[in-house]
Amino acid sequence: MAPGTTAESIASLQDRITSCRLCPRLVEWRETVAREKVRRFSDQPYWGKPVPSFGDPQARLLVLGLAPAAHGGNRTGRIFTGDRSGDWLFRALHKAGFANQPVSVDRNDGLRLRDCYVTAAVRCAPPQNKPSPRENANCRPYLLRELELLKRVRVIVALGRFAFAAAIASVGLDEQSSRRPEFKHAAQLHLTGGVTLIASFHPSQQNTFTGKLTEPMFDHVFTVARKIIKEAL
Repeated sequence: MAPGTTAESIASLQDRITSCRLCPRLVEWRETVAREKVRRFSDQPYWGKPVPSFGDPQARLLVLGLAPAAHGGNRTGRIFTGDRSGDWLFRALHKAGFANQPVSVDRNDGLRLRDCYVTAAVRCAPPQNKPSPRENANCRPYLLRELELLKRVRVIVALGRFAFAAAIASVGLDEQSSRRPEFKHAAQLHLTGGVTLIASFHPSQQNTFTGKLTEPMFDHVFTVARKIIKEAL
């Protein structure tokens, strides 16, 4: 890889992310969880650091989540890996042709993303999945830099209200858009630079166990994303 390429720049950014200690509350929480663990993962090492993004540096699809799960990404060291939300996400990405396999167990399980990049608005697992406004602001420069480096992105799928708001704040609405930004599953908004934002309910157990989000509903989001990408060629 030649010096200065996008892949190299993204890798350097991820190195900076994983060494970040800007938010004392999040540092304490992620490290406490990694030290104390839970019984079902008591025999496993925990990552316990900010969780890097991953995927194809030439991706046209960006999947944006809220933050790593305490016993998911905070344990495995890869976003959406090792938890139920990730089971839903990577199964859907595989069906739509964005992933080489439908399962995500750990960061060395062979999962590869095609034309897709997965990231989060906040990089550390927050208590009760609720980062503070300051913690969100501290993390935003990392997302902004990723958006600068991922020059081919045409579709952003935002998983949940928090990610939806983060995408709008980071990219901005298209100047011609007269639509009020309203979060609704499968809703589409036009962002600056010809990027389409698609809203999705987060594949958390709170949504999937109650039927608020079904597998066909979730699959539809990525089918639409694939269609938009093809039409943009």
